[in-house]
Amino acid sequence: MPLKEDLSVKQIKPNIDGGKAAANNKLTLVEQVQFLYVKIVRASNLPVNKVSGTCDPFLELKIENYKGVTKCFQNTTNPVWNQVFAFTISRLQGRTLEILVRDKALLNDEIIGLISFGIGDVPIRLPWDSPLAPQWYRLEDRNGYLSGGDLMLAIWIGNQADDAFSIAWHSDAANVRGECVANTRKKVYYSPRLWYVRVKVIEAQDLISSDRTRKPKVYVKATLGNVVLRTKVSSTKGANPSWNEEMMFVAGEPFEDILVLNLEDRIGDNKEECLGRYMIPLHKLDKRLLPVAPGDKWVNLERIVMVGDDKKEVKFASKLHLTAFLDGVYHVFDEPAHYSSDLKATSPELKPGVIGVLELGILKAEGLVPMKFMDGNETADAYCVAKYGSKWARTSTSVGTLAPKWNEQYKWEVYDPCTVITVGVFDNCNLQGGEGTRDSVIGKVRIRLSTLETDKIYAHSYPLLALRPNGLKRMGELHLVVRFSCISMVNLLHTYTQPLLPRTQYLSPLSVYQLNNLRHQAAYLICSRLSRADPPLRKEVVEYMLDTKARMWSMRRGKVNVERVMACLSVFVAVWNWFDGVRQWKNSATTVSIWLLFILLIIFPEAILPKCFFCLAFIGVRNYWKRPKHPPTIDTKLSHIEDASRDDLDEEFDTFHLQSQAKLLE
Repeated sequence: MPLKEDLSVKQIKPNIDGGKAAANNKLTLVEQVQFLYVKIVRASNLPVNKVSGTCDPFLELKIENYKGVTKCFQNTTNPVWNQVFAFTISRLQGRTLEILVRDKALLNDEIIGLISFGIGDVPIRLPWDSPLAPQWYRLEDRNGYLSGGDLMLAIWIGNQADDAFSIAWHSDAANVRGECVANTRKKVYYSPRLWYVRVKVIEAQDLISSDRTRKPKVYVKATLGNVVLRTKVSSTKGANPSWNEEMMFVAGEPFEDILVLNLEDRIGDNKEECLGRYMIPLHKLDKRLLPVAPGDKWVNLERIVMVGDDKKEVKFASKLHLTAFLDGVYHVFDEPAHYSSDLKATSPELKPGVIGVLELGILKAEGLVPMKFMDGNETADAYCVAKYGSKWARTSTSVGTLAPKWNEQYKWEVYDPCTVITVGVFDNCNLQGGEGTRDSVIGKVRIRLSTLETDKIYAHSYPLLALRPNGLKRMGELHLVVRFSCISMVNLLHTYTQPLLPRTQYLSPLSVYQLNNLRHQAAYLICSRLSRADPPLRKEVVEYMLDTKARMWSMRRGKVNVERVMACLSVFVAVWNWFDGVRQWKNSATTVSIWLLFILLIIFPEAILPKCFFCLAFIGVRNYWKRPKHPPTIDTKLSHIEDASRDDLDEEFDTFHLQSQAKLLE
C-alpha cells in the first residue's frame, strides 16, 4: 500500500538572526544556546588523610539536578585535571554551583573542601573574546571557614560557538560515564587525499625458472595493502615475456603501504613459483600533477630462495619494464557520481578557485523512531554527520531523547555548484562501553547546491526515510538551515561553462568496471583512516554516507532507470504530438499563428536566429519564475519506493544477493 504520510519538505521559522549579527559571530544560522562553562585546571596543597598520610582527590560539580565528576588521582595533593564542564542553563533548576573536593581514600568520599558560585554573578564571554584566564580560589568547609588548599579554575557563560564546547563534558550526557563520554562530543574529520596508483607492466627480461626444461607461463601479481590485482598470463612464453597491461589502485596520503610486484610462473592448476619481486614505497613514486605522464623505466628484480627453513633474497640480472606513478589529474570517486560532493582533481596544480561558501545549521530532529529500550523507556541517542568534499562534521550526541536539539553550525568552501551535501542521522550505540557495537542508521538528507539561490537562507524540515524489508518507513524529520554564499557571480557562472570533471577524465576515460572497483577501494580506505580517529567515525557510518551499496543492481532500481530514460525521450514525443496537432488543425488559432510565423520567416530569413534565441530566452524566464521554492528531496514515486512489491524488497535485502554482487565487483 502507498504511504499516506506527507513526505514533502516544509518551511520552518527558527529563531535565528539570519546573519544580521556582527560579522565575527559564528552562529548566524542556528539558535544560540547558553551554557555555564567550568574549566577545572588544577589544585594545590590539598589536606591529606591524618591516618594514611595520603590524598586521592577528585571533584564533584553540583547544580541541583545535575552532577559532574572529574577523574580521580592517586596519592597526590597537587592534581592537574584540565577538564571542562558545560551545563545547559535553560535546563538548570538551581541557581548555585557547588564544586566539592572529595578524597577517595576517606570513608564515603568525604568532602575536604568546597567552593560555591551564584550563576547570576558569572561573567558572560562573547564569542570573539579571548579565553577566560583561570584563577586561584581558596577552599572552604561547610561552615565557610578555610579548609586548606587552593583550586585553579575559570567559570563563564557562553554559547555553542565557544572554543570549549567541543571538548567539554555536557550535562545532557550525565548518564554517560568513563571513556564513552568522548563518543558524545562534536568533531570534525577530514578524508585523506586520494590518488590513483597506475602500474603498467610492459615486459620482462632474463627470467630464470627452476625447471629449465619448460617455458615459464608468467603473469604479474601486484599487491597494495589488501588489494591484489593480476595480469593475464603472457602470450609470449619463455624468459622474456610481455604483457603491456595496466593495473590501478587507490592510495591515500600519508602513504603507508608498499607496492609489491611479483612475477609468478604458473606451474600447475594450484601451484605458482615466484621468479622475481620488485618492491617500492608509495612515497617514492613519481606524481603526475599535469596531463603529461611520467616515462617508463627498467627495474631490477629480486628473488626469494628457500635455504632450509630460512628465506634468502638473491639479486640477479632479471629486469622488469614498467611505468608506475601516482596519477593526480583524475578525480578519485568515493561517492556515487550523481551524488558527489567533490569533483576536482587530486593534483593541487589543477585545483579550481573557490566560488563560494556553504553554511549548514543543524537545528534539531523531531518524531524520531525509538531505536533502543533503556530503563523501561523507548529512546534514542541521536547525532548527525554532514559530509561535503573531504570534510566530515559530526555533531554532539543528544542522549536519551526522541526530539534532539543540536543547534550547531558548520562551513565549507565550494569549488563547484553542481555538488551535493549529505546529512545523515544515526543512533549512538557506543555509550555504555563494549566493543563491536554498530551505530544504527536513522535516515539521510541530500541537498544539491545548484538548486539553492545565492545568499538566501533556506530553513526547512526534511523527512527522514528508510527502506526496510517491510516497505518505506518514516523515521522522523530533520530541521536544517542552509545558505550558499557566492563570492563572485561572474566566477559562479563561469563554472557552468566548464566540464564537471577534469579534462583528462574525458580524454582518457576509465571504464565503468574500473570506476566501481576503484570507488570500492576508496571507500574502504576512507573507512579505515577515519576509524583510527579519536573518537572514531565508524565504518557503518562512513559506508552509509558514501552509499557503498548504490552500485548493487536490483529490479526496483532497474525500473527507475528505465522510467528516467523514458522521461527524457518524452520531450520528443511531446514535440511530435504538438506538431501533429498543428498539422491536423486541432486548434485553429495555433495552426494559423504557426503558418503566419512560417510565412514571415520565409520573407525575412534573417530573423530566424533572433526569433529562436528569443523563444529560448522566453522559455528560460518562464521556467525561472516557475522554479520550486523548496530544495527537492527524494521522489518516492519515481524511485518506486511507495509501490515496491514484496519480491522487490526481498531481492534488495537478500544478503546472499548483495554478497555475490560485491564479490563480482571485487
